[in-house]
Amino acid sequence: MEDLLDFFVIEKLNPDGKKYDKVSRIVARTEKGDLYMVLDVHTEIYPIEEKSRYLVLLTETLNTDGTPVDPRNVQGKQPSKEDKFEYVTHGKLYKIDKEGSGADFKLYVPYLEIYISFGGLQLLLRGSPSSLARFQLDKNYFMLMRRM
Repeated sequence: MEDLLDFFVIEKLNPDGKKYDKVSRIVARTEKGDLYMVLDVHTEIYPIEEKSRYLVLLTETLNTDGTPVDPRNVQGKQPSKEDKFEYVTHGKLYKIDKEGSGADFKLYVPYLEIYISFGGLQLLLRGSPSSLARFQLDKNYFMLMRRM
């Protein structure tokens, strides 16, 4: 699978109010405006600020050569994509919605929504089918972020 790599700008922090002490929900869009993201971030370990710009990578593997991550050798000597990022999460894509659920965002008709759970921290990514069709249900993905 081809990685998704793009710059996002944080538009809102906790748009519905802060619900958890250590987690914030962010709303962000790519600089081009073609992807919309709602993401829960463990802000006690990785603080986030509104209007900040982040590089975000969604990938199936951390290995720079594209080979799968060997769970028995997580601390291996192989170069890793995570070396260039500050915040890394791992989770499963559990839902793909071809209709979209948000009436507040009609960038593409039709558009796709993908949902990934990172151990309870949720990601919603919405955009054109051409941008998101590469993602597959029930697959595991890494999400990496770095403030720019």
